[in-house]
Amino acid sequence: MQFAINVPNFGSFSDPRLMAELAHEAEEAGWDGFFLWDHIGGDPEKPLPMADPWIELAAMAMRTSRIKLATIVTPVPRRHPWKLARECVTLDHLSQGRLILGVGIGSDLFFKEYSSYGQSPDDKQHGAMLDESLDVLKLLWSGEQVNYTGQYYQLHNALFLPKPLQQPRIPIWVAGVWPFKKPFQRAARWDGICPLKGSYQVMQPDDIREIVTYMQQFRTNDQPFDVLASGLTSGKERQKDLDIVAPYVEAGATWWQEAFNNSDAHELEVVRTRIQQGPPC
Repeated sequence: MQFAINVPNFGSFSDPRLMAELAHEAEEAGWDGFFLWDHIGGDPEKPLPMADPWIELAAMAMRTSRIKLATIVTPVPRRHPWKLARECVTLDHLSQGRLILGVGIGSDLFFKEYSSYGQSPDDKQHGAMLDESLDVLKLLWSGEQVNYTGQYYQLHNALFLPKPLQQPRIPIWVAGVWPFKKPFQRAARWDGICPLKGSYQVMQPDDIREIVTYMQQFRTNDQPFDVLASGLTSGKERQKDLDIVAPYVEAGATWWQEAFNNSDAHELEVVRTRIQQGPPC
């Protein structure tokens, strides 16, 4: 089991210099990863300051040397896949091979991040766009000349250099809301799963076990596959923290993230204290 911090890219966490310092503190305290949300905003009913997570991750890469860095998760249908491919490779080289790309379809529910910009909020369409985008990313990262004809994306004699440092590719973790099955079938093609549970419920160890069992039938290779579990531990009572995390390990989770959902100044101090306390085990 590896351990990460997960915070939003808005509110108190929208300062790239602060995020670089928090990432440095996390590495010093023994954490294995630092993961950021990927929102762009646009809804006037939620006027939160936001930062570009890719610029924040670049700043974090410059203040660290070991921990993994990731977006958990990037709504890929909001992006041109070739632009995302370029950003990923650049950050992969900057961090010397420490990037994980978390991907999903996103949602128009919280920040109107599709409809505010004249894009369709249709989840089915976004799922199809995500599948094509992932194929495009893989092809562009190959370093070979690419021709691709899809419903949403077309490439003609495209060549992307340099290749990522990480081979065979930058790891891709796919998000999905359980018990909807399609995202988990999609994730089985790639390198990891970021599972969520509907109606804002906490993902339990039995849910992780069920997901791991379900996905095994769709895996096409025996390469390592990461399963992300989320929650909060105290950082104060080691045995109680171990009792929280251990059932997720037994269920098949490979990463645990301390998932902080607030964005105000009080939450910043809570997060900073939890970082400095170090991982639960």
